[in-house]
Amino acid sequence: MSERLFRRILVANRGEIAARIIRACRDLGIESVAVFSEADRDSPHLEEADRAVCIGPSQSKDSYLHMPALLQAAEQEGCQALHPGFGFLAENPLFASLCNQQQLTFIGPTPGAIMRMGDKALAKKTMSEAGLPVIPGSRGLLPSPEEALLLAEKIGYPILLKATAGGGGKGMRIVRTSSQLSECFIEAANEAEKAFGEAGLYMEKLIEGGRHIEFQILVDHFGNAVHLGERECSVQRNHQKLIEEAPSPALSSEERDATGEMVAEAVKQTGYRNAGTVEFLRDKNGQLYFMEMNTRLQVEHPVTEMITGVDIVREQIRIAANCRLSVSQDEIKITGHALECRINAEDPAQDFRPEPGCVSIFQPPPLIPGKLRVDTHVRSGYTIPPYYDSMICKVIARGDTREETVKSMLAALEEFRVEGVKTTIPLHREILRDPVFLSGDYDTSFIEKTGILRRLVAVS
Repeated sequence: MSERLFRRILVANRGEIAARIIRACRDLGIESVAVFSEADRDSPHLEEADRAVCIGPSQSKDSYLHMPALLQAAEQEGCQALHPGFGFLAENPLFASLCNQQQLTFIGPTPGAIMRMGDKALAKKTMSEAGLPVIPGSRGLLPSPEEALLLAEKIGYPILLKATAGGGGKGMRIVRTSSQLSECFIEAANEAEKAFGEAGLYMEKLIEGGRHIEFQILVDHFGNAVHLGERECSVQRNHQKLIEEAPSPALSSEERDATGEMVAEAVKQTGYRNAGTVEFLRDKNGQLYFMEMNTRLQVEHPVTEMITGVDIVREQIRIAANCRLSVSQDEIKITGHALECRINAEDPAQDFRPEPGCVSIFQPPPLIPGKLRVDTHVRSGYTIPPYYDSMICKVIARGDTREETVKSMLAALEEFRVEGVKTTIPLHREILRDPVFLSGDYDTSFIEKTGILRRLVAVS
């Protein structure tokens, strides 16, 4: 297989996900080139790569977001392809285009596909035309607060203003009455402009008590499209995911199959290639509405790998090398249940204050192939730099049932020893013991409704 693929790949990311991609390259017999900033010069993941190149100072804008440095590193190291991971430049259509101009294969979708799906308003229009149900709202960007007011009266309050280039809850405002709309519009537009350099907003009907459910898809260049089932991502804080599970406790196998097939076909119709994730909001009546599409590898991809046995990163590389998918839809079987906890170096009792510094002890629980996996780049003595995302590892557990999986995850987190910095492990343990979570009947307001953070602060 390796002779049909690439000889050498540049891994244009850092930390945990860089280590994950390097391992996939090694499994495929492909050489990997890691990149690092000055702050990451001693990152343990660099030792796993075949080569490593410094691309600039500590700040992201001068290193991991500096396109010329990455492209130069790929050229000087003789790379045929580049994997962007997630975050940084993974969904930047200009960067994907520059890679193509340099005859460097970008392991992901085309620049045009990234652009269409990166513009949330355009993505809704595209997916609606492809047959997916979308949340009632504006058909495009809102030209002014006055136009937004007229549309809100038609849709009915509450409504949600969202940045078309947004993510992570930035440029987003809930509006419950007409008197709030103008002020919220200006605030959201200004926040979006500062965060993304794009002030455009669109409107959606606010679905309260919804569940965040996403489908993983893979599409090759030969007209083959498959889905790998769904992930439940409703345990969130400020629109940022904390725990993911697959499959969702809310969907029946019939719903999963029907929706998955519809999603795979819709994505194929748009001309999309490689891996992607189609995100939905499920209302209290069970209706799924398309929200957005992520044109990259997701942080939570391991839960899908654990229940399907499909290595998503390997498939990404193979698709980019113009190979057919290694599995058909009939061959994909969902077996058991999986959970992922994102472990961040943060103090949940102090409003999730980041905790950079030296990790004096990092001792994960013993790994069990097919049952317990820890994706990380951290080891004892590693110093977490203050410049980047605070995620230090992901713990992924799999069992035959959801109940068994929760117990396995709790046992793993009880055994996990991290000293020197505070982490979100205590919060994850609290969530996994909560009766609402255990029931499987929860939604995106879970953290607020259960008061878990208040309980955590009280005992800290």
